[in-house]
Amino acid sequence: MFRMTNFRYARSYHGPLQAVIFDWAGTVIDHGSRAPAIAFVEVFRRHEVEISINEAREPMGQSKRDHIVSICRIPAVADRWQEVHGRATTEADVDAMYAEFLPLQIDCLAAHAELISGTTETVAWLRERGIRVGGTTGYVREIMDVLEPIAARSGFAPDASVCASDVPRGRPAPWMALECAKRLNAYPMEAVVKIDDTIPGIEEGLNAGAWAVGVAETGNELGLSEEELGRLPENEHAESLRRATQRLAKAGSHYVVRGVGDLIPCIEDIQRRVARGERP
Repeated sequence: MFRMTNFRYARSYHGPLQAVIFDWAGTVIDHGSRAPAIAFVEVFRRHEVEISINEAREPMGQSKRDHIVSICRIPAVADRWQEVHGRATTEADVDAMYAEFLPLQIDCLAAHAELISGTTETVAWLRERGIRVGGTTGYVREIMDVLEPIAARSGFAPDASVCASDVPRGRPAPWMALECAKRLNAYPMEAVVKIDDTIPGIEEGLNAGAWAVGVAETGNELGLSEEELGRLPENEHAESLRRATQRLAKAGSHYVVRGVGDLIPCIEDIQRRVARGERP
C-alpha cells in the first residue's frame, strides 16, 4: 500500500534555452510602434470622434478588435462619442471601425516596416547558439500576409509566427506564445523567452509560463521614431525612459532593455538561471 510522506517529487529543467519569441511592431520593426496608433486615430476620426495618439496607444498589444473596444471604454473617449452620436458605442460600431481599420493599417505598413537597430544581429546570435526564433503579434493574418514578406526582405524571418487571429483569444491570454512554442517545438516554457514592448505582451509571456523581457525605448511606451527620439532633449529622454522602464517592470518583466540590440546579456543571464533550475 502506498503511503504519503513529508516528501514530494518535483521536476526541475536544467537544459538550454530553446526559443525566443519576439513581438513585431515596436520590438523588431516600426520604431515607436507608430503604424497601429496612426490607423486607430484615423478610424475614429472617420466616425467623427477625435482621439489623441496617447489614447490610441493606451491598449496597445491587444488584438486589434479588442484594442478598438478598449479605446471606446476610455471615459473621455466614451464621453466624446456620446456627445457626437447621442449614444454609447455598439457592437455594430466596433465591427464597422474594425472593418475600416484593416485596410488603413495595410496601407501604411510599408512606410513603417523598417527593422529596429540590432534586430538582425541579435537574431543571428540566437541562431548561432541553436535558439529558435518566433514571433507573436496583435495584428491579424490579413495584415501579416503583407508584413511578413516585407520584413523578410529586410532580414527578419522568424521560424514561426503567430498572430491574434490564429488563436481563440489574443493578449494578455497566453495562447499566441503557447502556439508559437508548439510550432517551434520548444518546451518546457521555462526554456522560452518572450520579448515585448507592451504590457499585454509581457502578460502574454508571463501567462504562458515564459521568461518576459520588456522593451522600453523603441516601442509603444515612448512612441517615437528613431529620428524623433534623437531630437528629444536629454533630460526629457531620460525621464521618459525611466517611466517606461518602471511601467514594464511593474507589469512583471523579469528584465527591461532599451531595445532589441541590448537583449543578448539578458539571454545569457536567463540561460544561467535556467541551468540552475530556476523558473520564471
